[in-house]
Amino acid sequence: MKTLIMIMLAGALINNVVLNQFLGICSFLGVSSRIKASASLGGAVIFVMTIASAVASLLYDLLLKPYGLDYMKTIVFILVIAALVQIVEMFLKKTSPAIYKALGIYLPLITTNCAVLGVALTNVQNEYNFIQSVVAGFGTAVGYTIAIVLLASIRTRIREADLPRPLRGAPIVLIAAALMSIAFMGFSHIAF
Repeated sequence: MKTLIMIMLAGALINNVVLNQFLGICSFLGVSSRIKASASLGGAVIFVMTIASAVASLLYDLLLKPYGLDYMKTIVFILVIAALVQIVEMFLKKTSPAIYKALGIYLPLITTNCAVLGVALTNVQNEYNFIQSVVAGFGTAVGYTIAIVLLASIRTRIREADLPRPLRGAPIVLIAAALMSIAFMGFSHIAF
């Protein structure tokens, strides 16, 4: 149990996929202008990343590795992720058109979000078993959600601030993201 907690905390805080590994930056910066859209994307990423980690682990352990098809893992994982994103997209389109519209192009971009593929490949590289892969996927997705919602909250406050003209827009957002990254580096000294 202690190992699973360590894997989850490492994925969420210590090795945060956005702020430490710098994966998934395009959706992180693109959707983080509103808290609700950020939380919705975070929820979609949690679902896709957790399920993708589980399915990728099963496919790798039961099909790719035993039959010597390890070299196909990237292609297979991309196909799994694409299928899961399509399911999420259809679900949101039917149940919540407002959220679907707010996420816009960033929802289908989860398919090419390197953070989702990165966690599936990292799980294989770390030789995680099925349970560890699911926990790592979930923890990493929670870390992504924490980061994107925090940035959305900061951006809400920034919009109300009186900033010098050269800092408005993208520059201040990038500075805020960099400061968040530095703050998350503090978690790297957590010992279990």
